[in-house]
Amino acid sequence: MIILIPAYEPGQELISLVRNLRDADPWITIIVVDDGSGPAFQDVFDGVTRLGCHVLSYAVNSGKGHALKSGLSFILERFPGHDVVCADSDGQHAVADILAVGSRLRGVTASMVLGCRTFTGDVPARSRFGNTVTRWLFRLATGQGLPDTQTGLRGYRADMIPWLLTVPGQRYEYELNLLLEAKHAGYGIDTVEIATVYLDHNSGSHFRPVADSIRIYAPLLKFLGSSLSAFLVDTVAFLVLTSLTDSLLLAVVGARAISAAVNFMVNRNLVFGHGKEKSLRSAASGYVALVLVLLTANYASMWSLTSLAVPDLPAKLVTELALLGVSYAVQQRFLFAGRSRTVEAAAKDVTEPAAVESHIPALAPAQFQHSRAGNRGNQPTNRFRRFR
Repeated sequence: MIILIPAYEPGQELISLVRNLRDADPWITIIVVDDGSGPAFQDVFDGVTRLGCHVLSYAVNSGKGHALKSGLSFILERFPGHDVVCADSDGQHAVADILAVGSRLRGVTASMVLGCRTFTGDVPARSRFGNTVTRWLFRLATGQGLPDTQTGLRGYRADMIPWLLTVPGQRYEYELNLLLEAKHAGYGIDTVEIATVYLDHNSGSHFRPVADSIRIYAPLLKFLGSSLSAFLVDTVAFLVLTSLTDSLLLAVVGARAISAAVNFMVNRNLVFGHGKEKSLRSAASGYVALVLVLLTANYASMWSLTSLAVPDLPAKLVTELALLGVSYAVQQRFLFAGRSRTVEAAAKDVTEPAAVESHIPALAPAQFQHSRAGNRGNQPTNRFRRFR
């Protein structure tokens, strides 16, 4: 088992974590990725180097996803066949929990093991809210319930690494993308309960609430924007047709036909881009079936509400909001789900020299410092090489 720790401007907590891991298991392999922290933090990385870590450094901060992919690429090249446990550098993951994730990884058939927090005790409000929202959205998008979708403590089986390098994302969105795409790729997810630790109310976190939240929630935000546009088209058409025909059925059907055509093209081309892997005919057929089901539910809801003397416009708003979640879940999970590459195909790709090169993130200008400790008590030796 290998421990992979991405680090950006780390404090002394990183040295403490590495030292405690060494005390727990002197022979454990630890890889730390310096994600462009700069000269001011060189003493921290020198400290973990002296403790026998491999340290991979590059000059420009490129994000957590980029750092994880850099470490995984290095592991694939230097330590093929080894399982990997990823942990954060800020001291919020206890050594016992890190080792527990690694132990569970060896004992289950699932390819990914998450160290999941229970969020009890003194948890910062923004962290509790963010995890609650993401957990709900993840269930909506995948149908899977996970107690902690934002945990940085994760274990991956060795045969999963080639696929990990193909998943998009360079910053915090990368880890959520892994969860969103794992089911389609045929990978199982298991969980281990870990302690909920926030040091100094998570003041050491480099998470940017606005920018990084937008990255994480981008697929849903695009879908909501598309749905809002379709809703506006649908509502205007509904009101116009109602005034012209005085027929609820014709107004609902006509408005939905117009808005559905707009919504389908936007979702296929902009929201779920990988949906283009399906033919236009196949995607359109599925979308028409979904529209018919939603249309039936829409009409039934509208009829029920207007029968109770609810005005047309409020009834329309309530109905559309109720069906929005159903529409997103079906389109994300079935209609526009991309064809996932098999484990065998991904593994074959990365064993070919040209493909290995293509999966390694663009790191130039980047110089990786590799340091490896021998037996306990020996001074580590250092060597430098260009890692690309």
